[in-house]
Amino acid sequence: MKKHLLFLGAPGAGKGTQAELLSKTHSYLHLSTGELLRKEIEMKTPLGKEVKDIINRGELVSDELVLKIVRQNLDKANQGWILDGYPRNLSQANSLNQVLIEINQTLEIVFYLDIPEEVLIKRLLLRGRKDDTEETIRTRVDIYKKTTEPLIEYYKDLSLLKYIDANRELKTISSEIQQKMA
Repeated sequence: MKKHLLFLGAPGAGKGTQAELLSKTHSYLHLSTGELLRKEIEMKTPLGKEVKDIINRGELVSDELVLKIVRQNLDKANQGWILDGYPRNLSQANSLNQVLIEINQTLEIVFYLDIPEEVLIKRLLLRGRKDDTEETIRTRVDIYKKTTEPLIEYYKDLSLLKYIDANRELKTISSEIQQKMA
């Protein structure tokens, strides 16, 4: 059974949902960078204060700072872990690899939740978040394609990538992920 997993996919592909289900089933750490950043801010840690200042200035949190937070969570004792939405680009993937080597943990499998763009847009519009207009969703999908999609080839070349058709029922997707983890 694989214990060190990564979920890739466009916004709304179901990465968070599937990662959450798996983390509950196997008692794995679910490491979503957005959640980790919010947690640091809520706990008022020194890192959290730094992150809050950056966000309040309307800037993006640096790769270095995100990696620092991810590393400190990977360092905790755990049954396994699931990275959800990180890394987002090749630079982050290379930095993550260095950290994993340093802490003697190897990424074992990468699930790419693949979903047609039009289905994705409908799904995100139905989600009903205030900032989810068709225009903003298309912008996010375009950014994803430019920055994150190269990771699909990268992990495919490392023989870690497993394609998952994310345009199906939740249980069907979960079942396929479980089978591929074995």
